[in-house]
Amino acid sequence: MSKNVLIVDDSMYMRTVIKDALEGGGYKIIGQASTGEEAIDLAFDLQPDIITLDNILPDMIGIDILKVYKDEGLPSKVVMVSAVGQESVIQEGLKLGALSYILKPFTGDQLVNALKEL
Repeated sequence: MSKNVLIVDDSMYMRTVIKDALEGGGYKIIGQASTGEEAIDLAFDLQPDIITLDNILPDMIGIDILKVYKDEGLPSKVVMVSAVGQESVIQEGLKLGALSYILKPFTGDQLVNALKEL
């Protein structure tokens, strides 16, 4: 019952941290993206069960990516994983369909537990 996950973060280090934590929790990483454009293309190509989405990417912000996912009817569940902790940004992300918002830095357990609650 492993869930397929797409990791979106511009930091290779952070993608590795997320990947290690989720694989340890029984999740299968089926793709990684470092830009908004990749995040959109891979999400629709791979149709992951879950997407971890950073809010600050070199070409787009996560909120705009969420809008595309919502407008195009992507069925994947999205968890925002970001260092941006402004309440307005968090609320906007949740309003646009993110099911959870995890602030960096986080522990592997926090991340796995948040995904288990989806």
